[in-house]
Amino acid sequence: MPPLRILLLTAMSMAAFAGNSLLCRLALKETGIDAASFTAIRLVSGAMVLWAVARGAQTGKGNWLSALALFSYAACFSFAYVSLPTGTGALLLFGAVQALMIGYGIWSGERLRPLQLAGLVLAFGGLAGLLLPGVSAPPLAGSVLMLLAGMSWGIYSLRGKGAGDPTRVTAGNFLRAAPLAVGLGLFMLLSRGASLDAAGVWLAVASGALTSGIGYAVWYTVVPALKATSAASVQLSVPVLAALGGIAFLGEPLTLRLVLASSAILGGIALVVLQKRAAPALAPGGQKAAH
Repeated sequence: MPPLRILLLTAMSMAAFAGNSLLCRLALKETGIDAASFTAIRLVSGAMVLWAVARGAQTGKGNWLSALALFSYAACFSFAYVSLPTGTGALLLFGAVQALMIGYGIWSGERLRPLQLAGLVLAFGGLAGLLLPGVSAPPLAGSVLMLLAGMSWGIYSLRGKGAGDPTRVTAGNFLRAAPLAVGLGLFMLLSRGASLDAAGVWLAVASGALTSGIGYAVWYTVVPALKATSAASVQLSVPVLAALGGIAFLGEPLTLRLVLASSAILGGIALVVLQKRAAPALAPGGQKAAH
């Protein structure tokens, strides 16, 4: 693959992953759609696009446990963005995913070098600093939900290793997760009432079809051409892009707490990832490319 094409496809993928946060926050803040409906429309739209893209693949079809983790991620993600700013949410999501993936590596017997240990301490210190009570602290309920979303995506990623063609597996899991999300939407409709409007629906469709479905398909196309450490480290840009999008399109403030926490979390994770001799190539949210 020509270097320019690799660069363009990688940039497109990172923009798509950051766009998921921006579209969700934009929909839940500026339109009348509720979080459950957004989740259902996002997963159904993503399933349709991914299935259309993956029809030519021969291996892998997903499974219900992975679909449950995917649904948990998508639902917690949406409900968290009812209250969280875009950049803060993306940073918490990214930090939780990487913490779980790194923790799993340690539990599996991976030894960390001194610089990696220092990076881990720095990242967790940044996360603690972000969540400490204060005027600029993010809402606790939304923060917990986003951390749960990150843990769910980390579990989904770990379960996906070696399961077949990544696009086909992701399509199969989206197809299984979509009815769960529709069920959540119906439950919310019957218990509390749902809220929909045209703008919110279209933003949810864009999140599912474009930034999720097409974004993942593009990433799976380019990730084999990237070095393992490059595939992992390039995702450090996602929370930054999401924060810039929130500032540009939603007028969200760039607080000193977020800047310092972002520097500590992303810098710490970078130390861990870049010190690895052979890090696994990661997909959105930490998902391994060959799953």
